Amino acid sequence: YDFAAVLEWFAERVDRIILLFDAHKLDISDEFSEVIRALKNHEDKMRVVLNKADQIGTQQLMRVYGALMWSLGKIVNTPEVIRVYIGSFWAQPLLVPDNRKLFEAEEQDLFRDIQGLPRNAALRKLNDLIKRARLAKVQAYIISALKKEMPNVFGKENKKKELIANLGEIYAKIEKEHQISPGDFPKLSKMQEVLAGQDFTKFQGLKPKLLEAVEDMLANDIAKLMTLVRQEEAAMPSQSVQGGAFEGTMNGPFGHGYGEGAGEGIDELEWIVAKDKPTYDEIFYTLSPVNGKVSGAMAKKEMVKSKLPNNVLGKIWKLADVDKDGYLDDEEFALANHLIKVKLEGHELPADLPDHLVPPSKRGL
Repeated sequence: YDFAAVLEWFAERVDRIILLFDAHKLDISDEFSEVIRALKNHEDKMRVVLNKADQIGTQQLMRVYGALMWSLGKIVNTPEVIRVYIGSFWAQPLLVPDNRKLFEAEEQDLFRDIQGLPRNAALRKLNDLIKRARLAKVQAYIISALKKEMPNVFGKENKKKELIANLGEIYAKIEKEHQISPGDFPKLSKMQEVLAGQDFTKFQGLKPKLLEAVEDMLANDIAKLMTLVRQEEAAMPSQSVQGGAFEGTMNGPFGHGYGEGAGEGIDELEWIVAKDKPTYDEIFYTLSPVNGKVSGAMAKKEMVKSKLPNNVLGKIWKLADVDKDGYLDDEEFALANHLIKVKLEGHELPADLPDHLVPPSKRGL
């Protein structure tokens, strides 16, 4: 059976399409290329997984990733870069464990993407309706153009063959005349195949009123529907995909980032910042504290030495100034330095200060 055609049928009906590539033997076969091309106009649904990435080292993985992006760029004709997830999606020990943290982060990102699909289901259906309406409009222009070119009496069959052979030129003419995006046109080879079995003399001419109705729907009705869909989704309880691989991955000690970065010391009784506090205290007392606190200006002079951007340091200040008085005491200053260290080690900062990082003197406030 026509495998690409079956995938095309499914592509119109699904919410997410995931293309799997093996990192250790990256090869886009002719069959796979044909399959990807069959998914034309569904690029917004596509994600790529570079799987079995634990079978190669970091340096080779970077080369493979670059080669994959270059290869996809030749096949997938879209201005946006397709999101690629790197990992090893199996339940066996990692062969090269160097990139474990990267794999875990990528897996969580992919899971979040899949789990969030129900939230935007109505919007995706609306997008599919827009695609079909635009395609119907383009096909009306194509059928009308073919109808115009057909002779009234003799040479109909020869003219039909000529028009099918030159369909690409007709596409270009319609595109230019009606200012239509090339992505809105049906696949050329498929259209030629379908037209071969049609009687061009029975084709209808353009119906301006119908086209105006479609234009009005796309320009006005869709915009109103978009607003209604957003309002409806905002009012609904949060939905997410549950079960299977999603169970037990987000919580507990094996959740992503548990015990690392800002999560370090989460299970310890002692305040994790305390172990480096003597070092931070030495710096604190060189900043001439008044009543046991340093001002924002004095703290800034020290914090900018980290060379972190101002927006990052601003977030660290907001987290460290626990009592929100615009000053830092010795514990808050130590906390700020701890968060700077977390960021410099490549971890993300939390949106809110976790309970285990709150300075002992500020707990219970």
